[in-house]
Amino acid sequence: MKTIVITGPSGSGKTYLSNQLSKLFDNSIVIKTDSYYRDNILIRYLSILLYDIYDRPLSIKKNEIKKAIRSIYNKDRLISFYTYDFRRKHSSNKKISINYKGKNQFLILEGIFAHRIDLNYQETINIVCEESKEICFKRRLSRDQLERGRDIREVNKRFISSWDLFYKNLKKNFNHNNQIRLNPFDQNSYDKLVLILQNISIKNNQKNK
Repeated sequence: MKTIVITGPSGSGKTYLSNQLSKLFDNSIVIKTDSYYRDNILIRYLSILLYDIYDRPLSIKKNEIKKAIRSIYNKDRLISFYTYDFRRKHSSNKKISINYKGKNQFLILEGIFAHRIDLNYQETINIVCEESKEICFKRRLSRDQLERGRDIREVNKRFISSWDLFYKNLKKNFNHNNQIRLNPFDQNSYDKLVLILQNISIKNNQKNK
């Protein structure tokens, strides 16, 4: 099973792309890094002092993400997945049964922290979603107002910080020679990506025969 890493700034279409690919490639497994936020006392306290704490790796359960990835590669039947309630700032988890029978199966790791989990990114398929800053902000504003109960001033402050942090750490942590950059909503770019992934899937199936 190959791992697809989908990262990009907030509002760039990461979730949209991961949803499209998981439908196209049967039984693919999606791990969303923003489902793994911590809800302990330290993070709650830091969130008062640092409005951008949720844009930093300190705020996520990195070890739990890596544990889920290892379990999937070991083909464990029951995998523990997390969800995060942004309004209540509450984390929960449950075990889900996984089907490993799909021929075109990928593990899709998606989120602004997907490129900062200390994986071997030389062996993963690395995708960076790109979109204009203005459009990304509009998407972030719509999502945060609807799902997270934030007003426009709070969203604007968080968005500017997260945008700068993402691109600063992208240069530092991600291999530039091993990236596919695209706008997920551009049909031509999406079609080219699908062809690449289909070829990879075919090669993997041939190796496993």
